[in-house]
Amino acid sequence: MTVMSIARFERFFRTAAGLDVDKNDLKRYSDFVDTKLYDLLTVAQATAKANGRDIIRTCDLPITKGLQESIHRFRAIDEELELKPILEQLATHPALDRTPDEDTEAAYSEIIGGLSFALAQCFKILHPDLKNPQTQHWDEARAVFDLLL
Repeated sequence: MTVMSIARFERFFRTAAGLDVDKNDLKRYSDFVDTKLYDLLTVAQATAKANGRDIIRTCDLPITKGLQESIHRFRAIDEELELKPILEQLATHPALDRTPDEDTEAAYSEIIGGLSFALAQCFKILHPDLKNPQTQHWDEARAVFDLLL
């Protein structure tokens, strides 16, 4: 990730939840994004299969009301920060039995943005006075997401 991308990443978390993250948090963040996108696609793949389709459509993704609201909040922040192009680079996934259609793949950056916003908020819900997330905080937030997604 470029220095400019790191600065935007840091600014995003500061804007979203008043958190100070640094380039050392990028690996944890990238792992989180990869895992959660894959989890969503795994469920979507099962939905597409159950509906007799060979492709995954956006409607197959298990987007909850809370995640949808986080996507909307991300969009508002992204107008200023322009993170979407950076998130598109993070939106990779291993091969699946079903192939996502173009609309689904186009939605990845906003889904990742919504997950990112929800992650930032999760840190603050779990630790209201938190300023700089440490490994323990990342592990706790990930455990919450693993439970729900």
